[in-house]
Amino acid sequence: MNCFFTTEDQEWFSPTDHTRGPWHVDHCHAGPPTGLIARALEALVPEQRLTRLTVNLTRPIPFAGFRISAKLERQGRIVTVSSAELIDQQNKTCATATALHMTEQPPTTLPTHQRPILNPDDASIGLFPIQQTLHDKPAFSGDGVSIKYPQGHDHLPGPTIAWMKTVPLLGTETPSPFQRLCPLADCGNAFGRNADPTEVNFMNPDLTILCHRDPAGDWLGTDATGYWEPNGIGMSDAHLFDRHGSVGRAIQTLLLRPV
Repeated sequence: MNCFFTTEDQEWFSPTDHTRGPWHVDHCHAGPPTGLIARALEALVPEQRLTRLTVNLTRPIPFAGFRISAKLERQGRIVTVSSAELIDQQNKTCATATALHMTEQPPTTLPTHQRPILNPDDASIGLFPIQQTLHDKPAFSGDGVSIKYPQGHDHLPGPTIAWMKTVPLLGTETPSPFQRLCPLADCGNAFGRNADPTEVNFMNPDLTILCHRDPAGDWLGTDATGYWEPNGIGMSDAHLFDRHGSVGRAIQTLLLRPV
């Protein structure tokens, strides 16, 4: 199936092989489920723009499937706060999320900072940063994900600039720009890793995405750096962009465990 999930009732979501994570055969990569959380929250407040999403991954997200419950916490004319839960077959909460929605203002000319603009057409097809999984099943890094690297960057450890294109969340609809950004946003710990998972496990118990502008195009970019500390806690910091410039940032807290 050329998508991350299937659903028969728009309530229960079944992952495809593209969604399986690298750490365990029965667990999902957190990026695509985060996209579904964003989808549920955007549906609550369609008149405002989803601007910031924080997901706390309290349990592994089951490959057996899940549902998402979303609600408004405080609705305002300019700023709205919402929340969501991802719930498994046993009715246990596997992830919680909070989000900020904002009303876009009339266009005007404002001073801003712009990083050098990159173009995916100038990059070369490459490998996903994590090639070895801890199981033998198809996973997120397979056919559902395409990677490009600009000159001077590759899939090896260290701060990395990369482009990524993925299959849609659902085969029956086009994902929103924020939803499309989620799988890439959860890959900062992989692109910006300082060692391979054969040496160190670098799992993230959370993900925060701040998106100040809707990304455009199929190829979305990341400039990811990992900050690893001897106390076993780290951070992945990824600047997110498209061919027109900056669109936001993704931050992950990291749990570091030498193998």
